[in-house]
Amino acid sequence: MKIVYCINGFYRAAGMERVLADKANWLVAHGHELTILTTDQQGQAEAFPLDPRIRRYDLGINYESNNGGSLLDKLIHYPVKQFRHRRRLAQKLGEINPDITVSMFCNEVNLLPKIHDGSRKVLEVHFSRFKRLQYGRGGLWSRIDRLRSRDDARLAGCYDRFVVLTEEDKGYWPKLPGLRVIPNPRTFTLPEPAPLQNNTILAVGRYCHQKGFDLLLKAWKMIDTQGWTLRIAGSGDPLEDVPDNVITGPSSEIIKEYQNAAFLVMSSRYEGLPMALLEAQAAGLPIVSFACKCGPRDVLTDGVDGLLIPEGDVAALASGMKRLMDDEELRRKMGAAAFRNSEKYDKERIMALWERLFHELS
Repeated sequence: MKIVYCINGFYRAAGMERVLADKANWLVAHGHELTILTTDQQGQAEAFPLDPRIRRYDLGINYESNNGGSLLDKLIHYPVKQFRHRRRLAQKLGEINPDITVSMFCNEVNLLPKIHDGSRKVLEVHFSRFKRLQYGRGGLWSRIDRLRSRDDARLAGCYDRFVVLTEEDKGYWPKLPGLRVIPNPRTFTLPEPAPLQNNTILAVGRYCHQKGFDLLLKAWKMIDTQGWTLRIAGSGDPLEDVPDNVITGPSSEIIKEYQNAAFLVMSSRYEGLPMALLEAQAAGLPIVSFACKCGPRDVLTDGVDGLLIPEGDVAALASGMKRLMDDEELRRKMGAAAFRNSEKYDKERIMALWERLFHELS
């Protein structure tokens, strides 16, 4: 089959881009023709390796040049860029003649159903139904976020299939006939679980409001951390008031970070299906996580392979971390369960679901 994926760019080392790289590489290795269309790549290096058989084209729209600008600036420039985007996207799809075109819920989301190129249209969302309401913005932006959140449901109904990542999130969307649940696959497998011997707690993600590392640092300061280290692997906005026993910064060997940790902690305000949870399970790490929307409730069973903490409860997060810090036997028991449960996200199993969905539409 000829399959096209549409995404803003492929230069961020983030979860959605990593998952797309893994899926695209798998699909092309299994005989499909793959094309990735971007709007904002602008010649930047790709964050994850792609099979050379995957064709890549940048449409040169550059939406992100208006990021950080005023609302007026966006209102002036966005319609012009949408017009240009629709014209160039329609032209490129006409040249490729795909069987399936997939939107990653980026700036093409409201354009793609209007382009009648003969391909079946699939919408794939990597954030929860409530993402726009969890930005934490006030004033006029808050009203716009609420309006756009309502419009997301309308747009989802315009596609032949609409794919969400979790059963929890499925329940928050309207009961659309094309709605399906396909989780992300894990990105690696290991022959055995991590030894859980080092007194290092791992957190992974971009330094931003969503990931809640400010809440994690507050929780860290509530407990006796003598002899322990918190490793926050990532980059982005500067983290404030970081204690001496907290190590920050990106990692070039993320698998080793998991293998060297005693457990993973996730303090996110919202998610879609956090790759850090799937990676931690693949490494056999127990997990302490806020039960935020969405992902943790699908991945974890409280008390079995980790601890689910009431959303935003910093004191409870501190207590959960301390519980695992003080109980090596519990860590090992939960880590073994996590390693077994990771099989649910085996790549072959997940990609079989995608192939089945694509063949439904062919």
